[in-house]
Amino acid sequence: MKNESLLFDIKGSSMDDGPGIRTVVFFKGCPLSCIWCHNPESKSQSAELLFNVGKCIGCGNCIKNCTKGAVSSGSACFIDRGKCVLCFKCATNCPSGALEQVGMPVTIDSLMAMLLRDKPFFDASGGGVTLSGGEPLMNMGFVSELLACLHGEGVHTLVETCGVFNYPSFEKSVLPHTDTVYMDIKLIDPDEHKRYCGLSNEVILKNFIYLKDAAYSGDLDFLPRIPLIPGITDTPDNLDGIAEFLQDNHWHRVQLLPYNPLWVDKYRLTGSNSAPEQQDLMKKFMPEEKIEVCREIFISKRITLV
Repeated sequence: MKNESLLFDIKGSSMDDGPGIRTVVFFKGCPLSCIWCHNPESKSQSAELLFNVGKCIGCGNCIKNCTKGAVSSGSACFIDRGKCVLCFKCATNCPSGALEQVGMPVTIDSLMAMLLRDKPFFDASGGGVTLSGGEPLMNMGFVSELLACLHGEGVHTLVETCGVFNYPSFEKSVLPHTDTVYMDIKLIDPDEHKRYCGLSNEVILKNFIYLKDAAYSGDLDFLPRIPLIPGITDTPDNLDGIAEFLQDNHWHRVQLLPYNPLWVDKYRLTGSNSAPEQQDLMKKFMPEEKIEVCREIFISKRITLV
């Protein structure tokens, strides 16, 4: 068992990541590279340095504490990420929080101590703990041990996954301790999935069938989810294709996730200079009329939306 893993956040009092009041644990690292990722700081499996220029007060502490000459001054500090060795001395000595280390190692024991503080809220609301990311199942050994400990304390467990994982390992070590799985189906065409997410969807669609079968066997609650991304996943061809795939596999329950553009500025904090070709389209919230058009595609095929 792996007794330590890298997290980038823990959020309590969530009402959006499963039943009841939940604490969500965000794991660092993801096998996909979706261009619209709402947590771009989650993609790498390593700790990262974020810089929020809007918080920079120009104090110069970062320059003084950087031994590699990776930080220089201007209207705000500039980070040469080619020179940065991620010692995080600049972040430790940043008084405004403009520089921040993302990715902190935790042990099972320390994480359980934090999570069990919220158990009264879980018990009162029918809530529990949700593992998210990133992709939590990249940390299969750690996740298995954590879920077993949570079940041992009577805590409801939910895993959110992109669908890229080894199912035999999941079935053996994770499934016995998992109450619910939420899995994304983003794009039905494998070439489009590779174009926008970095990998084909072959493993994802196979794992959908495995999870569907486990749900029908009564081993877990399962909910596929579809993020609605403007001009990419919200097209009639893609949604029709996903709906037909669900029908072909005798599954009639899905959740649509309306687009949230708040990530667009967030990815610059990691030092990325790349921008999606649909960036202008992605700066706005999805209109309610467009969401309703997407909903009707599934309703017309008698697929229940939750």
